[in-house]
Amino acid sequence: MSHAIHPHLHAHGPGCGHTAVKHGDHVDYLHDGHLHYVHDSHADEHVIAVDASNPASCVPHACEGHDASHKHGVNCGHAAVPHGDHFDYWVGEHLHHVHGDHCDHHGALPRA
Repeated sequence: MSHAIHPHLHAHGPGCGHTAVKHGDHVDYLHDGHLHYVHDSHADEHVIAVDASNPASCVPHACEGHDASHKHGVNCGHAAVPHGDHFDYWVGEHLHHVHGDHCDHHGALPRA
């Protein structure tokens, strides 16, 4: 995992208002297209790795988490999540990647 420190005045933790997600053996806080892991009085910038659990392959996905006509993007109501070299959208505890006229399923990202 990266140890890129993110300067942040906000103290992440239970009840801070940001979504807590399970990332490996720890909890990250999701907001504004960032995943923050808090430790040693600072927040590290994390990215969901591309692997067998969170692939970056084209797997068309008909999701029950939103209407079929829904378009992911800025202010669509779903949080952007850094995944490998791109961003996905967090919908119902899994990752959607916009691909042409459909969304690909890029694996689970459960709530903590």
